[in-house]
Order: sequence, then C-alpha cells, then structure tokens
Amino acid sequence: MKKVLSLLLVFATLLTLALSGCTDASNKNKTLYVYNWGDYIAEGVTDKFTEETGIKVVYDTYEQNEDMYTKITAGGSSSYDVIFPSDYIIEKLIRENLLAEIDYKNVPNMSLIDAKYKNLAFDPDNKYSVPYMWGTVGIVYDTTRVSEEPTSWGVLWDEQYKGEILMWDSVRDSIGLTLKYLGYSMNDHSDAALAAAKAKLLEQKPLVLSYAGDQMKDMMIAGEAIIAVMYSGDAAFVMERNENLSYVIPDEGSNIWFDNMCILKSSKNKDLAEQFINFMCRTDIAATNRDYICYSTPQIEVYNALDEETKSDITQYPDDSIYARCEVYEDLGEYTQVYDDLWTQILAS
Repeated sequence: MKKVLSLLLVFATLLTLALSGCTDASNKNKTLYVYNWGDYIAEGVTDKFTEETGIKVVYDTYEQNEDMYTKITAGGSSSYDVIFPSDYIIEKLIRENLLAEIDYKNVPNMSLIDAKYKNLAFDPDNKYSVPYMWGTVGIVYDTTRVSEEPTSWGVLWDEQYKGEILMWDSVRDSIGLTLKYLGYSMNDHSDAALAAAKAKLLEQKPLVLSYAGDQMKDMMIAGEAIIAVMYSGDAAFVMERNENLSYVIPDEGSNIWFDNMCILKSSKNKDLAEQFINFMCRTDIAATNRDYICYSTPQIEVYNALDEETKSDITQYPDDSIYARCEVYEDLGEYTQVYDDLWTQILAS
C-alpha cells in the first residue's frame, strides 16, 4: 500500500515546528497519564508532545477494552487522564458517569474531524469523546495456503486448517463473529443465542492454534498460521510485510468499530488532557499516527491526502455494500457478565 504525504501535510508540519520552538515553562512539572491500546500510536508522538508543551506523558497500554475498564474501575484507583475506548465501552462509561464532558474551546482541531464520524449513537453529541480511528473486523489469510478466498466465517471451523487458525483473545469479537455466523446480531444477548455461540466456539477450539493478541501480527507475517481473525488496521500492517496475505470481510457481515479519545471524570489534569487530544487531532500528528498503525482516519485533511489506492483498500475504506452488513457493538449492560463468563468457560475448557 502506498503512503503519500501531500504538500499540505508537509507545510502543516513545518508550520508546527516553527510555532513550537519553545515550551510553556508553566508546564515543566506537569504530568499527563495516558492509557491506550498496545501499538496504537506512532513512535515519538508523545515525546513530541512533551517537546512542544513541556508536559511529561506517562503512557500505559492494554489489549482489550475489558482490561482497560477493569483497571480504571478497580477500587477507584485509576490515575489516568486520557483513555481510548471503543464505542460500546464509551456508552458504558457514559452511563456509569465515569467520563468528563469535553470543553471544545480547548479542542479546536475537532473541526478537522469528518462529520460522518461525529454524533454517533454511543455518544450522540460528542460530549465525552473525540474520534481517533475506526475500522472493521475480518479474516486475514495466506493466499498460498488457502485454495480460494474465504467468503464466510465458516472457514474458522474448517477441519483442513486445524492448528493453523488464530482467534482474538477478545470477548466481544470472538463471540460476536460467531453470533453473526449463526445468523444472530452481534449484540444478541438472548439465552438461546449465547448457548448456540458457546457450543460453536467449543466445537472450534480443537482447531485453534492460539487465542492471541498483538503477537498475532508477527505470527501471520512469519507464516506461523494460515488464517487469523484481525482488525482491519492490523490486516493492512501485516499485508505490507507479507505479500501472500489478504483480508476479507465475510458475507454474513461483521463489526465496524470506532475508537475515540476520552477524559476520565477522575482526571486531575483535564486541561492537559484536552491539550493532548487537540494535539492528536492536528493534521501532521494524525497523519503520522495513521501511517504508523494503518487504521482508518476520521481526520479530513489526512484522508484527503491519501492516494486513491489507499482510499479504495478494503482494510481502509470498505464500500457501502460492506457497511450495510456490519454492526456497531452496543453496551450489553448487566448481560456483559454473561459474555465474560461464557468466554472464560471456553478458554478454560
């Protein structure tokens, strides 16, 4: 995939450098605590923020929304300021009164976010969140070892790929795609749907090489497996490094997700958090992050600077026919524990 940085982005970067030659001395002893997904920001970005502002960034990572949620709610001990939750977790955090409303006077770069990614159902007025990245869930497969392009999630239950299948160690994704394969909504929480999904995942388990996280990318690049369930940006990443890999969104449909930046209500540094979020939306920074992590950007100027090949890539901007069969995860409320228990039982069986 080509990565073309337009003159607009170059000029924006030069202008930024010119305007940020000195830091604000009043920020010298201030620290911002950021909690983000693993491998989900370009190298050097937090250092650049510190260079420009004087604000030190303490940066921690997680692999699942549920891990993040557990940590920030454990005994009220969270010291984080900025987090990067997905849609359904944002909905949950809002319902539980755990997020601070954002003062957009301090985030003027929100104007650079495309309107189609604002005011979505999980945060209708964007009171609590600023779009960061978005994408889909699909299948990455080795074209040299799969006879034909998979069109169904059913390939994950194909005996001929026993010991060559990687599944996400993710409650919502693994259960969700199974529900979709069985003809249910990815948000279904009926007893019948969950029982069917559990039985199907237990049936699949002997075929699975590993329930993995970020290490899945290295495994697919190295050819250690044939098929993997992956997020679209990770798919783009591995496909750039192994020309035999391809990505497909099954005919049954899938998940389309949105990761946003939020400020915890417990934050003692809300002004710094808003400054950081505004920085992350800036054209040169948003472009740097997009190029590094290969996910789809909601930032208008960054999108406009992409080449046509990237804009038409299924891992980046799938067409309307794919959108039509995808769902956004919803907060399951009290039924979340049922999902968690089901997944624990599958992994332990």
